[in-house]
Amino acid sequence: MEPITALDLTQADPLDGDIRAYFDKCTEKLGLIPNVLQAYAFDQAKLRAFMAMYNDLMLAPSGLSKAEREMIAVAVSAENKCVYCLTAHGAALRQLTGDPILAETIAQNWRVARLDARQRAMLAFAVKLTQRPQDMEEADRAALRTAGFSDRDIWDIAAVASFYNMSNRMAAAVEMAPNPEYHAMARGG
Repeated sequence: MEPITALDLTQADPLDGDIRAYFDKCTEKLGLIPNVLQAYAFDQAKLRAFMAMYNDLMLAPSGLSKAEREMIAVAVSAENKCVYCLTAHGAALRQLTGDPILAETIAQNWRVARLDARQRAMLAFAVKLTQRPQDMEEADRAALRTAGFSDRDIWDIAAVASFYNMSNRMAAAVEMAPNPEYHAMARGG
């Protein structure tokens, strides 16, 4: 088995019941336990914090669809050149949209993807926050409001983009390897 990260951190053994149940649910729904979860499993408190933030940002009710949140994850990860997140969230975006061409285009260059005005404004904001956070200003939020986003939606866009900037940096720092299964997921035909 290939190492998940470049660090020698051993998964807690035994895993607490809630963590084991979450891993079992991942296996049931995805057919795998994402390597990011296994990487964090050396410290179950850190893993719980990561899972809670992920679940809140990516799965909880929001004015953003799950596909839009994955678009942010992919666009931010592309800017940061994060192999792990591009691979994992590229697969998720392909599954959610049913459109592998759209997902691959967002991963390669979201600016040329066939996006509606709302999605284009959302990704422009997320990418600016990734590249030049010091330059964020009211005009950036106003552009999102013009595209139809509420202030709560703007918070969610910023939170998802910020989470993936942190996750990308962690994945790069520890050379996190994506699960090989992600590469073939939802490719169509």
